[in-house]
Amino acid sequence: MRILQIVPSISLIYGGPSQMVLGLAPALARLGVEVTVLTTDSNGDIDQKPLDVPLNRPVEQDGYQIIYFRCAPFRRYKFSLDLLKWLNRHAQEFDLAHIHALFSPLSSAAATICRQQKLPYILRPLGTLDPSDLRKKRQLKQLYAAILERPNLAGAAAIHFTSVQEAKISERFGVSTRDLVIPLGVIPPQSPLKKEGLMKRSQLGVAEGVPLVLFMSRIDPKKGLNLLIPALEKLLDIGLNFHFVLAGTNPQDPNYEEKIKFQIQASPLQSHTTITGFVTGELKRSLLQAADLFVLPSYYENFGIAVAEAMVAGVPVIISDQVHICQEIRDSSSGWVSQLDTAEITELLRIALQNPLECQRRGLHAQEYALKHYSWDAIARQTIQAYDQILS
Repeated sequence: MRILQIVPSISLIYGGPSQMVLGLAPALARLGVEVTVLTTDSNGDIDQKPLDVPLNRPVEQDGYQIIYFRCAPFRRYKFSLDLLKWLNRHAQEFDLAHIHALFSPLSSAAATICRQQKLPYILRPLGTLDPSDLRKKRQLKQLYAAILERPNLAGAAAIHFTSVQEAKISERFGVSTRDLVIPLGVIPPQSPLKKEGLMKRSQLGVAEGVPLVLFMSRIDPKKGLNLLIPALEKLLDIGLNFHFVLAGTNPQDPNYEEKIKFQIQASPLQSHTTITGFVTGELKRSLLQAADLFVLPSYYENFGIAVAEAMVAGVPVIISDQVHICQEIRDSSSGWVSQLDTAEITELLRIALQNPLECQRRGLHAQEYALKHYSWDAIARQTIQAYDQILS
């Protein structure tokens, strides 16, 4: 089986939705699938240098091939004319394409080429069919959908959703689609990092015994920071002691990121907060191991890969009921689920921080559930089964 994975970028700076391919591709390869990833060298939308990678030729990596193409023209939209030309020439050499992102000019054009070349393709919308997301730039998206995405949806062999709730609420623009629900995966820590976690607490100036509350995601209006920050301030007002770590960035909207930083600096939270910026690698793993509680009160989230990463590290989570794995969190007792309400978020944070043994219990449940359901090998097996069904 020869499979193309097509994604506008796999740069770490774009977060989980882009990086997902780097988890799925090697897992598929381990099970005997020949995988080629097509992507661009995009590494941010505003003044950032592109990825320092070889271009226009296969790079062998973890059992699969990845081909990077120059992001040009329209760098802001992660477009690549060279990638599309390559796809048009080589599409017939593959059995199926798995295309990641909708309302992206590169992905939209790639789906069109696949149809023209009669290559079956799966679309993964990354939450872009959520009604909340569609309300942003509504008129432009309606026009874009009518011209490009509706035909792409109609021609797709299947639509890949990452949760039942995402599939349930997603817009199809009047098209009948075959839906696949396959979650995202996470890579568990290679070894216990408790000592590193404790070292990281001291580097943050956090005394032992002071609970560490972690937000690790893109700094974006949809993530609910306008609810979380007042909730944390209220906890200080009632005398609770904790340390808050804000980890993340926003390469597409740096002004909003600066607004959030200024809000915290002008708040009583300032002396209880560390702002790390974008984290990856050892620092990211250490922060997850050091955390006592992970929080993400998003207004909408088709899956929430950061939530799954916290779970696999054994950290209980507080999420909103608009993070679409909220039912899994409830059913597995992996944390707490709140409505989009500052008072309720405050109360759940208070309960969690005042009950460390309950936090530990839910953290163990979270890790057990994530290791069982969000391992890349298990997800690769589900994906291959879906590929087989489509190709047969």
